[in-house]
Amino acid sequence: MKKLEDLLLLGNPLLYEKCEPVLPDELPLVAGWVADLDNVMKEIRAKYNFGRAIAAPQLGIMKRLIYMNIDKPKVFINPEFTYLSDELFELWDDCMSFPNLLVKVKRHKKLTIKYLDENWQPREWHMENDLSELLQHEYDHLEGILCTSRAIDDKSFKWRP
Repeated sequence: MKKLEDLLLLGNPLLYEKCEPVLPDELPLVAGWVADLDNVMKEIRAKYNFGRAIAAPQLGIMKRLIYMNIDKPKVFINPEFTYLSDELFELWDDCMSFPNLLVKVKRHKKLTIKYLDENWQPREWHMENDLSELLQHEYDHLEGILCTSRAIDDKSFKWRP
């Protein structure tokens, strides 16, 4: 079982690598990966009091997998955006891989994402505002992009209060 100390931190070169798709024959591995993601996210919540979702590469699992748990667990396998709104909004983004740093970014206000669930069933979800931002942040991890690369300008960084 992976723990908080297994979380990759800002500067780790793996965080800047693009992830490979989860393959059908890897589906039996997904439950174990999700258990690891869930465990680390719970430890982050306990220590830093934030964390709604985590991407597999943050634990060195270089697969296109996102785990979200807000009101119930949700697994996104091989997600793809099918719609991103033109309307953007600004916010202070946080990341488990640098938990004390906030970064001001712009994100799409609305999106539609298609993905496979933990049973390899196709799903689609339209989301707005904070959920839209959250999935964009996690999706960026799958692409090897950190919110530090999306900072609005060189003054868009601050320590978490």
